Amino acid sequence: MAEVKLLGLWYSPYSHRVEWALKFKGVEYEFIEEDLPNKSSLLLQSNPVYKKIPVLIHNGKPISESMIIVEYIDETFEGPSILPKDSYDRAIARFWAKFFEEKGASVGRSFFLKGEEQEKAKEEVFEMLKVLDNELKDKKFFIGDKFGFADIAANAAALWLGVLEEASGVVLATREKFPNFCAWRDEYISCSQNKEYLPPRDELLAHFKARFQAAAAATK
Repeated sequence: MAEVKLLGLWYSPYSHRVEWALKFKGVEYEFIEEDLPNKSSLLLQSNPVYKKIPVLIHNGKPISESMIIVEYIDETFEGPSILPKDSYDRAIARFWAKFFEEKGASVGRSFFLKGEEQEKAKEEVFEMLKVLDNELKDKKFFIGDKFGFADIAANAAALWLGVLEEASGVVLATREKFPNFCAWRDEYISCSQNKEYLPPRDELLAHFKARFQAAAAATK
Protein backbone atom coordinates (compact mmCIF):
# COMPACT_ATOMS: atom_id res chain seq x y z
CA MET A 1 0.00 0.00 0.00
CA ALA A 2 1.21 3.49 -0.84
CA GLU A 3 2.42 5.52 2.09
CA VAL A 4 0.57 8.82 2.40
CA LYS A 5 1.26 11.45 5.04
CA LEU A 6 -0.26 14.88 5.45
CA LEU A 7 1.53 17.62 7.38
CA GLY A 8 -1.05 20.13 8.53
CA LEU A 9 -3.09 21.80 11.24
CA TRP A 10 -6.47 20.44 12.29
CA TYR A 11 -8.05 23.92 12.31
CA SER A 12 -6.61 25.06 8.96
CA PRO A 13 -8.95 25.37 5.96
CA TYR A 14 -5.95 24.66 3.73
CA SER A 15 -5.26 21.36 5.47
CA HIS A 16 -8.96 20.56 5.31
CA ARG A 17 -9.02 20.94 1.53
CA VAL A 18 -6.49 18.12 1.29
CA GLU A 19 -8.16 15.97 3.92
CA TRP A 20 -11.48 16.29 2.11
CA ALA A 21 -9.90 15.08 -1.13
CA LEU A 22 -8.17 12.15 0.57
CA LYS A 23 -11.31 11.05 2.39
CA PHE A 24 -13.47 11.50 -0.71
CA LYS A 25 -11.12 9.26 -2.67
CA GLY A 26 -10.94 6.74 0.18
CA VAL A 27 -7.18 7.15 0.62
CA GLU A 28 -5.73 6.02 3.94
CA TYR A 29 -3.25 8.53 5.31
CA GLU A 30 -1.36 9.59 8.40
CA PHE A 31 -2.10 13.11 9.63
CA ILE A 32 0.89 14.80 11.28
CA GLU A 33 -0.07 17.87 13.30
CA GLU A 34 2.45 20.68 12.97
CA ASP A 35 3.37 23.33 15.53
CA LEU A 36 3.88 26.53 13.55
CA PRO A 37 6.11 28.29 16.11
CA ASN A 38 8.30 25.17 16.14
CA LYS A 39 8.10 23.75 12.64
CA SER A 40 9.28 20.19 12.34
CA SER A 41 12.39 19.28 10.38
CA LEU A 42 10.14 17.14 8.19
CA LEU A 43 8.07 20.18 7.21
CA LEU A 44 11.15 22.33 6.56
CA GLN A 45 12.72 19.59 4.45
CA SER A 46 9.48 18.85 2.58
CA ASN A 47 8.60 22.47 1.78
CA PRO A 48 11.89 24.40 1.86
CA VAL A 49 10.56 27.22 -0.34
CA TYR A 50 7.49 28.35 1.63
CA LYS A 51 7.98 26.36 4.86
CA LYS A 52 4.24 26.09 5.44
CA ILE A 53 1.43 23.56 5.58
CA PRO A 54 -0.14 21.61 4.07
CA VAL A 55 2.34 19.18 2.59
CA LEU A 56 1.35 15.80 1.20
CA ILE A 57 4.07 13.15 1.24
CA HIS A 58 3.29 10.25 -1.10
CA ASN A 59 5.80 7.43 -1.15
CA GLY A 60 8.42 9.79 0.25
CA LYS A 61 7.80 12.53 -2.33
CA PRO A 62 6.44 15.87 -1.02
CA ILE A 63 3.83 18.04 -2.75
CA SER A 64 2.99 21.54 -1.48
CA GLU A 65 0.15 24.07 -1.91
CA SER A 66 -3.34 22.85 -1.05
CA MET A 67 -5.12 23.03 -4.41
CA ILE A 68 -2.12 21.62 -6.27
CA ILE A 69 -2.26 18.73 -3.81
CA VAL A 70 -6.00 18.29 -4.43
CA GLU A 71 -5.38 18.04 -8.18
CA TYR A 72 -2.57 15.55 -7.55
CA ILE A 73 -4.87 13.41 -5.41
CA ASP A 74 -7.58 13.56 -8.06
CA GLU A 75 -5.19 12.44 -10.80
CA THR A 76 -3.28 9.84 -8.77
CA PHE A 77 -5.89 7.89 -6.82
CA GLU A 78 -8.90 5.96 -7.98
CA GLY A 79 -12.38 7.05 -7.03
CA PRO A 80 -14.92 9.75 -7.93
CA SER A 81 -13.58 12.75 -9.85
CA ILE A 82 -13.08 16.01 -7.99
CA LEU A 83 -12.39 18.18 -11.05
CA PRO A 84 -15.16 18.23 -13.68
CA LYS A 85 -14.82 15.95 -16.68
CA ASP A 86 -15.70 18.69 -19.17
CA SER A 87 -12.65 20.75 -20.18
CA TYR A 88 -14.53 24.08 -20.03
CA ASP A 89 -15.90 23.29 -16.58
CA ARG A 90 -12.40 22.32 -15.42
CA ALA A 91 -11.08 25.68 -16.60
CA ILE A 92 -13.86 27.53 -14.74
CA ALA A 93 -13.23 25.51 -11.59
CA ARG A 94 -9.54 26.41 -11.73
CA PHE A 95 -10.44 30.05 -12.31
CA TRP A 96 -12.43 30.18 -9.07
CA ALA A 97 -9.69 28.34 -7.20
CA LYS A 98 -7.28 31.06 -8.38
CA PHE A 99 -9.77 33.70 -7.30
CA PHE A 100 -9.82 32.35 -3.74
CA GLU A 101 -6.05 32.06 -3.71
CA GLU A 102 -5.78 35.76 -4.51
CA LYS A 103 -8.70 37.10 -2.47
CA GLY A 104 -8.97 34.71 0.46
CA ALA A 105 -6.21 36.21 2.63
CA SER A 106 -8.31 39.31 3.24
CA VAL A 107 -10.79 37.19 5.21
CA GLY A 108 -8.26 36.46 7.94
CA ARG A 109 -6.98 40.03 7.94
CA SER A 110 -10.48 41.40 8.48
CA PHE A 111 -10.65 39.58 11.81
CA PHE A 112 -7.11 39.63 13.13
CA LEU A 113 -5.97 43.14 12.20
CA LYS A 114 -7.07 46.36 13.86
CA GLY A 115 -7.80 49.95 12.85
CA GLU A 116 -7.41 51.13 9.27
CA GLU A 117 -5.81 47.86 8.14
CA GLN A 118 -8.81 45.91 9.39
CA GLU A 119 -11.28 48.27 7.69
CA LYS A 120 -9.40 47.95 4.40
CA ALA A 121 -9.47 44.16 4.67
CA LYS A 122 -13.21 44.21 5.44
CA GLU A 123 -13.85 46.26 2.31
CA GLU A 124 -11.90 43.70 0.29
CA VAL A 125 -14.04 40.92 1.76
CA PHE A 126 -17.24 42.81 0.92
CA GLU A 127 -16.07 43.16 -2.69
CA MET A 128 -15.26 39.45 -2.81
CA LEU A 129 -18.67 38.55 -1.41
CA LYS A 130 -20.40 40.75 -4.00
CA VAL A 131 -18.62 38.87 -6.79
CA LEU A 132 -19.51 35.50 -5.25
CA ASP A 133 -23.12 36.46 -4.62
CA ASN A 134 -23.50 37.40 -8.27
CA GLU A 135 -21.77 34.23 -9.47
CA LEU A 136 -23.87 31.93 -7.29
CA LYS A 137 -27.24 33.31 -8.35
CA ASP A 138 -29.52 30.41 -9.30
CA LYS A 139 -26.65 27.95 -8.72
CA LYS A 140 -26.34 25.21 -6.14
CA PHE A 141 -22.56 24.99 -6.42
CA PHE A 142 -19.91 26.74 -8.51
CA ILE A 143 -20.11 24.19 -11.32
CA GLY A 144 -23.75 23.21 -11.69
CA ASP A 145 -25.31 20.94 -9.09
CA LYS A 146 -22.19 18.98 -8.22
CA PHE A 147 -19.95 19.82 -5.28
CA GLY A 148 -16.37 19.87 -6.50
CA PHE A 149 -12.98 21.48 -6.95
CA ALA A 150 -14.06 25.15 -6.84
CA ASP A 151 -16.21 24.58 -3.76
CA ILE A 152 -13.30 22.90 -1.98
CA ALA A 153 -11.17 25.95 -2.80
CA ALA A 154 -13.88 28.12 -1.20
CA ASN A 155 -14.05 26.16 2.05
CA ALA A 156 -12.74 29.03 4.20
CA ALA A 157 -15.67 31.15 3.03
CA ALA A 158 -18.11 28.30 3.58
CA LEU A 159 -17.30 27.28 7.16
CA TRP A 160 -14.41 29.27 8.64
CA LEU A 161 -15.90 32.68 7.82
CA GLY A 162 -18.99 32.02 9.94
CA VAL A 163 -16.90 30.58 12.77
CA LEU A 164 -14.63 33.62 12.79
CA GLU A 165 -17.63 35.94 12.74
CA GLU A 166 -19.12 34.26 15.79
CA ALA A 167 -15.80 34.05 17.63
CA SER A 168 -14.86 37.69 17.02
CA GLY A 169 -18.22 39.45 16.86
CA VAL A 170 -17.31 40.94 13.45
CA VAL A 171 -20.09 40.15 10.96
CA LEU A 172 -19.35 40.30 7.23
CA ALA A 173 -21.71 37.99 5.34
CA THR A 174 -25.38 38.73 6.03
CA ARG A 175 -28.33 37.14 4.24
CA GLU A 176 -29.75 40.58 3.49
CA LYS A 177 -26.65 41.67 1.57
CA PHE A 178 -25.47 38.34 0.16
CA PRO A 179 -28.45 35.93 -0.12
CA ASN A 180 -27.00 33.76 -2.89
CA PHE A 181 -23.66 33.35 -1.13
CA CYS A 182 -25.41 32.43 2.12
CA ALA A 183 -27.61 29.89 0.31
CA TRP A 184 -24.49 28.30 -1.18
CA ARG A 185 -22.84 28.26 2.26
CA ASP A 186 -25.87 26.49 3.76
CA GLU A 187 -25.79 23.93 0.95
CA TYR A 188 -22.06 23.42 1.41
CA ILE A 189 -22.39 22.65 5.11
CA SER A 190 -25.50 20.46 4.84
CA CYS A 191 -24.55 18.61 1.64
CA SER A 192 -24.43 14.88 2.45
CA GLN A 193 -21.38 14.44 0.22
CA ASN A 194 -19.44 16.99 2.24
CA LYS A 195 -20.97 17.01 5.73
CA GLU A 196 -19.09 13.99 7.04
CA TYR A 197 -15.73 15.48 6.02
CA LEU A 198 -16.10 18.85 7.76
CA PRO A 199 -14.19 19.48 10.99
CA PRO A 200 -16.42 19.88 14.09
CA ARG A 201 -17.72 23.45 14.13
CA ASP A 202 -17.89 23.63 17.92
CA GLU A 203 -14.21 22.70 18.19
CA LEU A 204 -13.26 25.29 15.57
CA LEU A 205 -15.31 27.90 17.40
CA ALA A 206 -13.66 27.12 20.74
CA HIS A 207 -10.21 27.31 19.15
CA PHE A 208 -10.75 30.72 17.56
CA LYS A 209 -12.56 32.15 20.58
CA ALA A 210 -9.50 31.29 22.64
CA ARG A 211 -7.24 32.98 20.07
CA PHE A 212 -9.29 36.17 20.08
CA GLN A 213 -9.43 36.20 23.87
CA ALA A 214 -5.65 35.74 24.10
CA ALA A 215 -5.09 38.54 21.59
CA ALA A 216 -7.41 40.87 23.52
CA ALA A 217 -5.66 40.07 26.80
CA ALA A 218 -2.26 40.75 25.24
CA THR A 219 -3.29 44.27 24.26
CA LYS A 220 -4.41 45.27 27.75
